Amino acid sequence: MSSRPAAPAARVVVVGAGIAGLTAAFEWRRRRPADEVVVVEAGGRIGGKLDRVELAGVWYDTGPEAVLARVPEAVELVGDLGLADRLVAPRTTQASIVLPDGRHPLPPGTVQGVPTSADGLDGVLTPDGVARVRAEAELPPLRLEGDVSVGGLLRARLGDEVVDRLVEPLLGGVYAGRPDDLSLAATMPALAAQLARAESVLAAAVAARDAGARSRGDADGPVFVTVADGIGALPAALVAASGAQVRLRTPAHAIRRAGGRLEVAVGTVAAPEVLEADAVVVTAPAGKSARLLAGVAPDAVEPLRGIPYASMAVVAMAFPAQPVDAGSGLLVPPVTGRLVKGVTVSSSKWPHLSGDGLLRVRASVGRYGDEVQLQRDDDDLTAAVVADVADLLGLERREPVEARLVRWGGGLPQYLVGHPQRVVAVRDAVAAVPGLAVAGAAYDGVGVPACIRGARRAVEALI
Repeated sequence: MSSRPAAPAARVVVVGAGIAGLTAAFEWRRRRPADEVVVVEAGGRIGGKLDRVELAGVWYDTGPEAVLARVPEAVELVGDLGLADRLVAPRTTQASIVLPDGRHPLPPGTVQGVPTSADGLDGVLTPDGVARVRAEAELPPLRLEGDVSVGGLLRARLGDEVVDRLVEPLLGGVYAGRPDDLSLAATMPALAAQLARAESVLAAAVAARDAGARSRGDADGPVFVTVADGIGALPAALVAASGAQVRLRTPAHAIRRAGGRLEVAVGTVAAPEVLEADAVVVTAPAGKSARLLAGVAPDAVEPLRGIPYASMAVVAMAFPAQPVDAGSGLLVPPVTGRLVKGVTVSSSKWPHLSGDGLLRVRASVGRYGDEVQLQRDDDDLTAAVVADVADLLGLERREPVEARLVRWGGGLPQYLVGHPQRVVAVRDAVAAVPGLAVAGAAYDGVGVPACIRGARRAVEALI
């Protein structure tokens, strides 16, 4: 019997060296090790939004600082990279909400801030706000037609306080967006799925909570984990494991068909180049992807242009040792009038960041449509954030040992109303082009596991 001849080696070009692009390169080489994989990146570093700095002598994430442990993708990838022994569970995940009248523990049992009942909301909401939640079951049965905004639905059913005091700080932390703009189906898919069958938001929230518990079974262990050297250590590990050729400062400009292959125009005006490829995975942000795909998948352009981005900044701070009673951190909604929107007390949350006694904290600034504070220069913005954090945490020793500012211009895609339909339109247009796929935070989730899942999906579709 003759064996089937091996498929000839192919060249794959990945556009973008963020977590999605590097995962795509890793997955491709793992399945087809003889193929040539080239990753082109317009910027001067790998990792995209996965980044870390050295803060007072330790690696410290200024991008995502944890991954979900109860979905498989990120933890599996860490294991595949030989880093499973570097996973760290949090010491505490108990966060509080800062409101105009003081600090309140985040109520248990909510679904992304959406309560399952009025119980436990006293203090977080006013008496009128609690009564509004309790009365939701008496409203006419809920009937949704198509996608709606998170804020529009919840304000009508549960009142403004639920949105402004509970949902906004949680969604603002994940998307740097506003509930009144964000798609319910895209940002709260579990709740949206139950709303199709429930007659009230409270009932749907209960069903979503219970369905999540059933899907996890009796899973023990932490909800989140991190890597001892930072989530920002994963990009370099992916490059080393994949053996992919990574070309920094090499922007991609256009993709076109050339017979049975694809061509990617890359480089600068002074040094243009065309890369021939058997397959191309585009993991760039939506706006750049629209420009790249205009000549080869024109029907993807308009839906991609409908995905705007929010800018934000993260300030990492190390303060002298001092006691802080804030659990894992603080959620800070706009109703407080504060500069920062969230504070993570890393030295309380993560055991590996507390060994030297320093108080390590990070805070984020910037929301979609409200980015005026980001126009300050670096020194001014850093000083303002440090002062706000010191006040929020009640620090006595307010001068940090070190502070580092990292800006994420156009950092987070906004899943506006109609986002799922845009994603379907993009994928349908791209699927019609043999050898072409897309992945990244613009589509099915901004978290690290979602980006990994999307990259694997793209590779599977092409192979």
